[in-house]
Amino acid sequence: MNYIDGFVVAVPTASRTAYLEHARAAAAVLREHGALGCVECWGDDVPEGKLTSFPLAVQRKTDETVVFSWIAWPSRTARDAGMKKAMADPRLTGMTMPFDGKRMIYGGFEVILDE
Repeated sequence: MNYIDGFVVAVPTASRTAYLEHARAAAAVLREHGALGCVECWGDDVPEGKLTSFPLAVQRKTDETVVFSWIAWPSRTARDAGMKKAMADPRLTGMTMPFDGKRMIYGGFEVILDE
């Protein structure tokens, strides 16, 4: 089964266009290095929680929107190799992120069900 890298980040709402441009450029590089696809989802119905929630997890500020995204890879091995190449690619290393990367949550996930 495929392997997924998942991300949750708070993006300044006014930077939506800049974020989308950044995501498109990064997706092109990731696909060149083996990613099957990249999905970006702009928060539309993301409730505040008292104990847990996406906004709490990324310390979202009032002028920010939660973005949920993922990269699909054919396997963990392909992800490890592809991500290593992508992170060394000058097109990514020279990119300025339009959000606070210190508040980004991310992880790799083995797909166990895909129906």
